[in-house]
Amino acid sequence: MLGAGLVEVPPVPFRDPASAIMENPEVPENRRYCSRCGEKVGRGRDGRPGRTEGFCASCGHRFSFTPKLKPGDVLGGQYEVLGCLAHGGLGWVYLARDHNVSERWVVLKGLLDTGDADSLAAAAAERAFLAEVEHPNIVKIYNFVRHGDSGYIVMEYVGGRSLKEILLARRDEEGDQAALPLGQVLAYGLEVLSALGYLHGVGLLYCDFKPDNAIQSEEQLKLIDLGGVRRAFDVDSPIFGTPGYQAPEIGSTGPSVVSDLYTVGRTLAVLSFPFRGYTRKHLRSLPPREEVPLFQRHESYHRLLRRATHPDAARRFQSAAEMAEQLTGVLREVLSAEDGKARPAPSPLFGPEQHTAGTDIIDPDPARNGTAPVLAPLDPAAAAIALPVPLVHGSDPAAAFLAGLTARDPGDLAAALAAAPVVSREVRFALVRVRIELGDLEVAGRLLHELDAEQPDDWRVDWYRGARALADGRAADAAAVFSDLYDLMPGEQAPKLALGFCKELLGEHVTAGRFYATVWRTDPTHVSAAFGLARAYLAGGDRGSAGRVLDSVPRISSHYLAAQLGAVGAAVRGRPPAELNAAALVEAGRRLRSLRLDTERYSAFVAEVLEAALGWLRADRTPAQLRPEKDILGIPLEEPRLRAKLEETYRVLAKLADGPDHRHAMVRRANAVRPRTLF
Repeated sequence: MLGAGLVEVPPVPFRDPASAIMENPEVPENRRYCSRCGEKVGRGRDGRPGRTEGFCASCGHRFSFTPKLKPGDVLGGQYEVLGCLAHGGLGWVYLARDHNVSERWVVLKGLLDTGDADSLAAAAAERAFLAEVEHPNIVKIYNFVRHGDSGYIVMEYVGGRSLKEILLARRDEEGDQAALPLGQVLAYGLEVLSALGYLHGVGLLYCDFKPDNAIQSEEQLKLIDLGGVRRAFDVDSPIFGTPGYQAPEIGSTGPSVVSDLYTVGRTLAVLSFPFRGYTRKHLRSLPPREEVPLFQRHESYHRLLRRATHPDAARRFQSAAEMAEQLTGVLREVLSAEDGKARPAPSPLFGPEQHTAGTDIIDPDPARNGTAPVLAPLDPAAAAIALPVPLVHGSDPAAAFLAGLTARDPGDLAAALAAAPVVSREVRFALVRVRIELGDLEVAGRLLHELDAEQPDDWRVDWYRGARALADGRAADAAAVFSDLYDLMPGEQAPKLALGFCKELLGEHVTAGRFYATVWRTDPTHVSAAFGLARAYLAGGDRGSAGRVLDSVPRISSHYLAAQLGAVGAAVRGRPPAELNAAALVEAGRRLRSLRLDTERYSAFVAEVLEAALGWLRADRTPAQLRPEKDILGIPLEEPRLRAKLEETYRVLAKLADGPDHRHAMVRRANAVRPRTLF
């Protein structure tokens, strides 16, 4: 399961329990604090080591950091202690053998400071809650036993390494600035969210997630150290957390589902880049994007972290399932950016692409001598119509009616919606989209106002507001709306496609190209993104990249022919002879001959390619016998032969002309290019 079938996470070998026992179990002095007032205790002075037991100099509270169990102790008549494994914020962890159940290895977790009432209360809460927990990503609790005046949790032994240990090992190998691969980090995040989603579903909050509290063993990740777990409605139990990970509102409103998700966001950040100052300067914030190269490479990941760790709890992800959906989308995007392989998947929020925008090719006009652009400019209204459509809520009373609509014509669809058996919320959203498609933006605006008044927090109102602004030519207003939606759903491709449209219409071709590239690379079902990316490359003068993008439109696409013609045009149209080469011309001819076109359109493109070839040939000074190319469109790369074919092609176009002016223009072109002859 680790990696969600998308990414390979290196397995962590199972660790022999006996080899994990600490030789000298001792809490480091820099981790010794008073459990009552938080002041430093047990610290050395003048070269002398600090005491492990004593009283706090500030408040007088007793402290003890000494293990209370020793090897050979038997608890509950069946658990024999073998030694200490580790120590943490809530207690010592011991390795033991269960003599009653096949001599299995178990872990005993006690208290770090048995004199602390809050710690004792946490242990009691842990005992009650953990009996209810049963999830593959959460450590299994077997029993609870008492020994003397202390209680101990008995849990399964998870032999592996914590995420913190995995990160530190990588830094030991590669330096202090090293981090874990982002795909691996996101895979961990999905496992953690699965576990937290389970806990939230049974009314429990984890409260203290951090890299120390998840262990990878082989190919499985498990949450451990559940001492901070509490019931969601509990307002009296002590709250445990870790600076740098804990949500800012904990002190005032207490823990919640969204504060748990905040800890996941902070943990992802710590694991994925060298997050300096996360407990001090950036205790409540992320570093600026310009300071983190990872954020600059993966904008969607940056936006995911911003939402997960937003200071306002209401603006964070509201459930583990919601965060996992968006994280999965970001993971697909990140992996596609790293290896160039598409990873399409159905969206949980949007339907598949039904329309495209900007896929029109401008055919060559021989009379203009190759000055027309290759791809038609993006039309704002067409772009709005091409935006993905939010899915219909299945609980809506008209959901079945809407699913049965087959009309494609917007007028017919509007008539069908007007006859809907119930004018539900989903029917009105469908009417908004139809009105936008029909250009009736005023009616669409009134409907959106009504829908917003009924339910102000429905993101689909904003989506259609953005679409309406885009159709109205207000690209800047639309971009502001879609950017906010990108923050809300960083794993979705729809807001990125919308932002690509907006930025292109604003003339920001580089930014538009970045959004188009992300969408097309991740999910090639969005053909509008391919043509948009090609337009962005052409605007920057990069014809080669534009041609490669158009060539990547799959053969099964209904826009394959347009893409291939666009690639031909990108290779030759309006290009100075000095920028051409024989290989590009031959490839353009080969591509053109492979397409099934009507005579007139084929002849127009043939004329364009041959004109470019003739221009290059006349400018090139390489002797014909030194050129390895054989022919172009079946014509040898020789000026007389090219001229003869061009003349023939223009005369065909003259016969097919739709008016005398066009016919005369083609005849003049034929006469101008005919090879010279002697009589």
